Amino acid sequence: MLWKTAILTASDKGSRGEREDTSAQVIRELVEEELGGEIIEYRIVPDEEDEIIAALIELTDYYHVDLVLTTGGTELAVRDVTPEATLRVVERQVPGIAEAMRAAVMQKNRSAMLFRGVCGIRGRTLVLNLPGSPKGVHENLAAVMDQLPEALLMVTGQYREKPLT
Repeated sequence: MLWKTAILTASDKGSRGEREDTSAQVIRELVEEELGGEIIEYRIVPDEEDEIIAALIELTDYYHVDLVLTTGGTELAVRDVTPEATLRVVERQVPGIAEAMRAAVMQKNRSAMLFRGVCGIRGRTLVLNLPGSPKGVHENLAAVMDQLPEALLMVTGQYREKPLT
């Protein structure tokens, strides 16, 4: 299955061209190599809740991607508002995915408890927040990668129950 995926980076410096978006590059590699997905759209916006909301709505409702992966804006700083923006956009939450990421990464790095990322569904799109660092992206996405195909099958309405044996 070729999952249509969008990447949304929330970064003030990145949106001004002052920082290279290496986290998005890690997402691209993992989606293409591990998930078998295709990046349909990539956006970078400042850490402004309204801009994140607008981008999420456009990616889900206009591009109709199966998966939106966000990076950045998920810690405790005042301008870290990606989880709040995501919660205003999604219709249903999927807390287990974010909880699994935190639990897996906390085994190696206790500061993972400061990651506030969330996961939810808008229409037939799964939206998943990831940290802003390339290492954080890799560790968190790797922690749930094995479950994303099944989750995407369910969200997109393609899931077929396995017959009982």
